[in-house]
Amino acid sequence: MYTDNAATRVSKVGYVEFTTPEPDRLVEYYQTCLGFHVEERSPEGAYLTTGFDHHSVVIRKGGVAARTAVGYQVVGSLDDAARRITDAGYEGSRRSDIAPSTPDVLVLAEPGTDVPLHLYESQKPSGKGPGPAHQPTKLGHVAAFSPSLTQIQGFYQDLLGFRWSDTIGDFFVFLRCNADHHAANFLESSKFSGMHHVAYEMRDLNHLQTTLDHLARNNYRLHWGPGRHGPGHNIFTYHHDPDGNTIELFTQLDQMIDEANGYFEPRPWHEDSPQFPKTWDVDIATANAWGPVLPEILDH
Repeated sequence: MYTDNAATRVSKVGYVEFTTPEPDRLVEYYQTCLGFHVEERSPEGAYLTTGFDHHSVVIRKGGVAARTAVGYQVVGSLDDAARRITDAGYEGSRRSDIAPSTPDVLVLAEPGTDVPLHLYESQKPSGKGPGPAHQPTKLGHVAAFSPSLTQIQGFYQDLLGFRWSDTIGDFFVFLRCNADHHAANFLESSKFSGMHHVAYEMRDLNHLQTTLDHLARNNYRLHWGPGRHGPGHNIFTYHHDPDGNTIELFTQLDQMIDEANGYFEPRPWHEDSPQFPKTWDVDIATANAWGPVLPEILDH
């Protein structure tokens, strides 16, 4: 059903946007608790980064909402992307006012959610130096609810060049756009909408521990974890930011270095050898190989 031959292909998730009635409070959380660097700031919001791109998180003043926009960097030209989108029956618009680091952005609405997707060729560099010890290495992935898994999976694979990594049951899909197991994942739901969680990568277990200790000193407690997911096999922790958004900090995510092989790089904790993309059973071990699972995780 799905193809992997999109002419203009997404190469990474670049940024995620949040709106909040208290931008200063959310900026303070990202700056103090996660060590993000504030590139630009105004009373209406801020652009923050954890790497060499100008921003990986955008915070704007508004109601409490997460994943109000997602930015994806593409390989290929935006002209080609615009033609492909039009040919596929979608509407897109070119914008020069999205962000100070991306003067040329192709904006289109994600089917089923109408979340604005921002496609761009590159961002201006941040110019930041090394960050504090508790700073994540990058924005890893964004998980969201969708009313139709078939529609959203087809859109991301056929139009944006994502590849299928895993599915849980018939309601939870993981999609990759580079070597990482997933940059976007979607849960089909008629009950929930919006963002499920946003995830930031840590280098290793020591890095993760350092940041969790720092969060504890700032009175942020874990909602779930540490544990190990089945799909992706990442060690995970979940906590809530000041607005109640679910934040995942993870490490050891599966990677598919060679797409021609079709399997993920071998790891001693894999269930299969080699570990190919597959459909996982809906059970506790799939959600957390180490044990406890929150009831709402599989409630969709």
